[in-house]
Amino acid sequence: MVKNLTRTAVLFSLVFAMACTKKKSNDYDLDMKETLRINLTTEPPSLDWAKSSDTTSALITDNIMEGLTEYDLSDPELSLKPALATKWEASNKAKTWTFTLRKGVKWSDGVEFTAQHVIDGWVRLLSKETASNYSYFLFGVKNAKKFNAGEIKDPAQLGIKVNNEGQLVVELEDSMSYFPYLLTHHSTFPVRIDTVKKFGDLWTEPQNIQTLGAYKLKRWDHDKALILERNDNYYGEKAKTKYILGYIVQDISTAVNLFNTDRLDAQRPLLATELKHLRKKKEFKEQGILGIYYFGFNTKKAPMNNPTVRKAIAHAIDRREITTMLNGGETPIKGWIPVGMFGHETDVGLDFDPKLAGELLDKAGYKDRAKFPKLMIGFNTNENHQRIAENVQAQLKRNLGINVELKNEEWKVYLKSLKVDPPHIYRMGWLADFPDPDNFLNLVTSYSENNYSGWGNPKFDKLIEKAVSITDKDERRKIYREAQRILVEQDVPVVPIYSMVDHMLISDRVKNYPVNSMSRFVYKDVEVKDK
Repeated sequence: MVKNLTRTAVLFSLVFAMACTKKKSNDYDLDMKETLRINLTTEPPSLDWAKSSDTTSALITDNIMEGLTEYDLSDPELSLKPALATKWEASNKAKTWTFTLRKGVKWSDGVEFTAQHVIDGWVRLLSKETASNYSYFLFGVKNAKKFNAGEIKDPAQLGIKVNNEGQLVVELEDSMSYFPYLLTHHSTFPVRIDTVKKFGDLWTEPQNIQTLGAYKLKRWDHDKALILERNDNYYGEKAKTKYILGYIVQDISTAVNLFNTDRLDAQRPLLATELKHLRKKKEFKEQGILGIYYFGFNTKKAPMNNPTVRKAIAHAIDRREITTMLNGGETPIKGWIPVGMFGHETDVGLDFDPKLAGELLDKAGYKDRAKFPKLMIGFNTNENHQRIAENVQAQLKRNLGINVELKNEEWKVYLKSLKVDPPHIYRMGWLADFPDPDNFLNLVTSYSENNYSGWGNPKFDKLIEKAVSITDKDERRKIYREAQRILVEQDVPVVPIYSMVDHMLISDRVKNYPVNSMSRFVYKDVEVKDK
């Protein structure tokens, strides 16, 4: 999942925050004894869970919706537990999966949940017209890839059926032992097609949207705040806190000040420059997460269309200099899989070697550095991203003698730029949607809508597709190792920088805040007390 950590286009007024009293918010009239106050940092680009691909949107949809399965985040192994499905069984060497759906589940408007809502959601996700960044998530389903490409028109030919017992039966193209893990992800959630058709692009507005989660969307004050309210129709144990008030405060320093004056209960991210000081606070929390920070190259734009140039730039970046500057516990990585995940390798990737970097740039035809084109590094507006981009800018000047300009854009604008015309070099992050290397390597396949580099390699694609059906762990690791060598040593459309760490402040009035390695924030078990 795309990691943003961004600002919004409109600075959330500090005056608004100061209007909050200890017990009531004058703007939203919520009882603070029953309200968890968080900072979303940015306006969610979309609450259409088939289309969104960022962490802010996912935080909201993970609280107002559920999938067939969900993670037991208290388990270090991140095992699955039942959600909308009460059980699931594999057959035919994990090529067929049968899900028994929970009975008596109702949408927020009282309509009964059925297997057809799951099928509707999956067909919509796979439809070319939806243009989802996550359509490839279900390409393992029989005929899904052909349906997405328009080669098959009839959704009835997809490997998704309901049997006589009302169970959902899924046929896959190949064996896939981790298939149930995919169904924790927001893109695979059920959908009410009647609502989508009736309201069009406005179906996600509070007055229109219908959901299944422990919370429902009560208010969306665009660019200012979102309010979630306990969903009394939720099938499970009711949410322990009645309201989630998600402010949109773009400036991290302002947000930390709000936390320090008891106007926010939780704040993340934190400024790298403030970590030394903030670590002394009892409310400070730190958690290693399954995520990577990286730079991508627009391989369609000269001179980044030359792999030798890309390798030169990769060799010229000292990752440890960046993590030392950040001082947040991040681990420099050369491979594509984060620390703590199966498939993470320490001896895959390109080392920092400025001498070799210079030789490669000479070899690419740029001995005269004055003839090297001026590059653009793009990033979304955020103080930490700015510091990293400035550091890379300085390193490329120092180690290669080339000039780089910086361009920052607000998150929604930045995502659009990446789709339409990415800069020479762009910053991005990826958080695990499920704890398997396929989630990271599938991201950069030629058919992934989340691959903004323009790069594709048929051999790489085939390796990733082959690994899915391999059950032998050692053999699977070898395949992923070979794929990573193509990605970060041979073709180099991306440069991994570090494995991520979450830093946050959590008020002592909050109990059971969901700190976990997936950086997944589901609030139904969170309790708040009056200070």
